[in-house]
Amino acid sequence: MTGGHPRPAVAFLGIGLMGEPMARRIMQAGFSLSAWNRTKAKAEKLAADGATVAGSAMESVVEADIIITMLEAGPAVAQVLDMIESSLKPGSLVVDMSSTKQSEAQQRSAQLARRDVRFMDAPVSGGVVGAQAGTLAIMAGASPDDYRFAEDVLRAMGRPTLVGPVGCGQVAKLCNQLIVGGTLSIIAEALLLAGAAGANPAAMRAAIRGGFAESRILDVHGQRMLERNFLPGGQVKSQAKDLENIMDMASHADVTLPVTSLVRELFNGILHEYPNADQAAALLALERRNPGKRLGDAPDQLP
Repeated sequence: MTGGHPRPAVAFLGIGLMGEPMARRIMQAGFSLSAWNRTKAKAEKLAADGATVAGSAMESVVEADIIITMLEAGPAVAQVLDMIESSLKPGSLVVDMSSTKQSEAQQRSAQLARRDVRFMDAPVSGGVVGAQAGTLAIMAGASPDDYRFAEDVLRAMGRPTLVGPVGCGQVAKLCNQLIVGGTLSIIAEALLLAGAAGANPAAMRAAIRGGFAESRILDVHGQRMLERNFLPGGQVKSQAKDLENIMDMASHADVTLPVTSLVRELFNGILHEYPNADQAAALLALERRNPGKRLGDAPDQLP
């Protein structure tokens, strides 16, 4: 930390597609890091960069000042926190960077507070590419003091913003995913319609870029759809989970989201067949609703 204080020791739990490059970024910024993953071989990839590979989740957190979890969903976070709770140092800070529900973040915070352990929810957007580049959008829900304590570590991974108290990071992430899921679906509709109506879909996409319809999603996932490249990237199962959490949050907030409700139906339509496909597979869900209509003639690239 700045001001002559020693840098906090970091534990990172969950060395998956996102967790591995995020952990590397933390080490490259000069922080010591203990890594744990249920499949130990994934954590061992970080040993060459200087990580201490822990034999257990409990062992990984004993000396840590900041404990980062990057796990699949809320139930996995709850399971791991139950495992490590008794091993956490009083005054340490758990930073959950997984995508969960607002209510789950608030429950975890209350649970850890009983042991004098602080909590922050800080989900991310930007995918594996953003994690590798250290450019993730990081949405933090925490007290101002806890945010300042973790800010240097968060900045090693991307661009953090404090959006409110605990739980508000998940609110911001779900709002992000609402926009992502809806935009993916609309781009799929535009490309499929262009081809079905006789235009060149790739040329249509090129023509509208630079106008109001331009977006990172049109750039990246529009190209994926044209190539029929559905290798992940962000996965259908993750988008479907986020859409369920969005609708749950909307219900608690007494807000009706008619467009998001339709997008949820679209992703749920391919969830069981293509759970690990990239979220650009929204195109496949749309084509199922339009028998005989297909974007291009390239073969599907699927995991």
